[in-house]
Amino acid sequence: MKPLTSLFIDGQWIQGEGESFESLNPGNGESIWEGNAANADQVDDAVAASRKAFPHWAELTLKQRAAYFQRFNTLLEEHKTLLADTIGQETGKPLWEAQTEITAMLGKASITVKAYQERCSSEDNSNQNIRSSLSYRPHGVVAIFGPYNFPGHLPNGHIMPALLAGNTVVFKPSELTPRTAELMVHLWQKAELPDGVLNLVQGGKDTGVALASHQNIDGLFFTGSAETGCYLHEQFGGHPEKILALEMGGNNPLLVTETDNIPAAVYNTIQSAYITSGQRCTCARRLLVPEGYPGDRFILALKEAVSNIGIGAYNREPQPFMGPLISQNAVSNLLNAQQTLLEGGAEALLEMQRFTDKGAFLTPGLLECSNMEDPPDQELFGPLLQIYRFKELSDAVDLANHTRYGLSAGVLSDNPAIFEYFQRHVRAGLINWNRPLTGASSARPFGGTGLSGNHRPSASAAADYCAYPVASLQSEAMELPDSLPPGLHIDDHIWSNT
Repeated sequence: MKPLTSLFIDGQWIQGEGESFESLNPGNGESIWEGNAANADQVDDAVAASRKAFPHWAELTLKQRAAYFQRFNTLLEEHKTLLADTIGQETGKPLWEAQTEITAMLGKASITVKAYQERCSSEDNSNQNIRSSLSYRPHGVVAIFGPYNFPGHLPNGHIMPALLAGNTVVFKPSELTPRTAELMVHLWQKAELPDGVLNLVQGGKDTGVALASHQNIDGLFFTGSAETGCYLHEQFGGHPEKILALEMGGNNPLLVTETDNIPAAVYNTIQSAYITSGQRCTCARRLLVPEGYPGDRFILALKEAVSNIGIGAYNREPQPFMGPLISQNAVSNLLNAQQTLLEGGAEALLEMQRFTDKGAFLTPGLLECSNMEDPPDQELFGPLLQIYRFKELSDAVDLANHTRYGLSAGVLSDNPAIFEYFQRHVRAGLINWNRPLTGASSARPFGGTGLSGNHRPSASAAADYCAYPVASLQSEAMELPDSLPPGLHIDDHIWSNT
């Protein structure tokens, strides 16, 4: 396969000069993209192009910048079948799910404009001869790091708010999903976005380090693992002049108790834990159920349903519920983590196993972990759900809060008082009731506490980190007050006679 001109810098497609790498279809291991990473000099070029484009882009009105979103959306609608197939090939997620990602992208433009107008609107107030005003300004050049699990929707969730606020962007996608990113940027180019406003640099860690450490960026917006997010936080230490927005993962608890609708509870649990093969930052990792018959009854029904989850290639017919993980490396890491849990006292109700000899497929796992003395507090990014039993509701809350993370949490129960208590006492940025943990509204803030983020939620709240407020007091003429402060004397007659 011929190396592609996979970098987009200052309106031109060029070939990377760094290390070569490829993207593999995780369902069959076939190469679907090949190219070269951006080296440090090309990262310099991308930042310089963004800096050059910034003044003109920032001077446009909000309406003028938003017009490019409508062009992009029109092109996205025209190419949605191609983009969904690309996402399916590159991530392994089934086509039905890839199509929902496109739908989310299509809805992002109007949500972004509405959120900016609500959260960053200009204000003017007059009191006698003094006017008080509030306006918002873009930061300048921002870097955006995208994840592999939603290679279209999540980067788009940073790019659109950043551009609308007047920033220019250098976008580095995950090295595991370069083809999706390339197609997205082609659509922005076809939307006639001015040169340098959006630049694409492909590559892995070296490219990311060169971009994150670049002295001429004004901020960085990141979605990914807590490990990488913490590294970026350290890297930005001592640089309060740069804005850093981190959206990371979670060790998310789901409480199921006091419900007679077992089939619905099973469905919502599966949607919470196993959708996208467990590769969502909001996925349930820990299932909290009561001791005794109510918990046993639910677990028995859940085990049966999970064991029947359909698994297969992204384009298989009939469509599967779960596709492969992103890579063989991810499979190995999860199997090793499961083995650690089993050796630490967990019991396998359904042991996660390789589904086929070909592709990065795993069967869903369900582990009883109640007897473990000190289970590891980590995000296991895949189809593995850990069960923990509790006696009292307060014990369930303690279990839920026994984590350094704080992204999502939820309750499946017929009793509203249980949700109200849980919502008051559990630390998380997203807390759902009788809905999957993986469901979140783009019209609301999206983010968490602890290792799940740095108090810069995205979605509708992205406007907050894409622009900064400027407050101003103004008067058309200067005046001397009738009475000066003590110890101050100004003789205006001297100046008037000079």
